[in-house]
Formats: sequence, C-alpha cells, structure tokens
Amino acid sequence: MLNRSKLAALMLLAAVFVAGAAAGWGVREGTDHRGRGRGRGGGPDAMVNHLGRELDLTPAQRDSVRAIFARHHPEIEALWAEMRPRFDSIKARVRAEISGQLTADQQTRYQRLLDDAEHRRRGDSAKAKGEGGRD
Repeated sequence: MLNRSKLAALMLLAAVFVAGAAAGWGVREGTDHRGRGRGRGGGPDAMVNHLGRELDLTPAQRDSVRAIFARHHPEIEALWAEMRPRFDSIKARVRAEISGQLTADQQTRYQRLLDDAEHRRRGDSAKAKGEGGRD
C-alpha cells in the first residue's frame, strides 16, 4: 500500500510527465522540421491552434483555453525547474543501463539515436538545417 509521501511523489512525477509532454508537444508543434517557427507561434498558441482544429473550438473557447494555459504556465515552469535535475539524473542512469546491455556497435547506434532525438527536441538538427525546402 502506498503511504502519503509515496503517493505525493507519484502524483508529482505524473504532473511533471504531463507538463514535460505538453511543453515538448508545444515546441514541436510550434516549429517546423528545420527548427524555424511556422508563423503560428509555439507553446500555448500551438496547443490552442491544435485543439481549435481538432475540437472545432469557437473563438471564445480558444480565448478561454489560451487563458488557461497562460494562467498555469508559471506553475508548470516552476515545477519543471524543481524536478528537472532529478529527471535528468534518472534519464542518465536509464540510458547507461540500456547502453550496458548493448554491443559496441549497438552502443554507437544507440548514442546516435539519442543525439538525433536531442537535436530534434532542440530544433537544431544539423541534418535538418542542411535540407532545403522540406517540411
């Protein structure tokens, strides 16, 4: 059975996961494959636009959803700033353990996959920068 502190930690972890996923999704939606803005904005605006398209939101609903994102943004940022070091530490341990299960060739390929994912996350992939005219 979970005690209060473990339950609180799990809830916090779930909140961080959701916040990180939402932030990552917003960044991805707000940039094209070359890391330049699509002109519709990133972050909350991209999420509002996506929800607007998928849910056929009225202009008033879009404004309300945008206000909700704006109102909770400082909380999400504060939580992420607090949890980021712990998350990075766990991520490093998981990656090291996975790498330890791989052959030398697989380790090289695994590191390349991780590097590519990091470049995409940042929006600064050297490969994507070299590609002209592709979306």
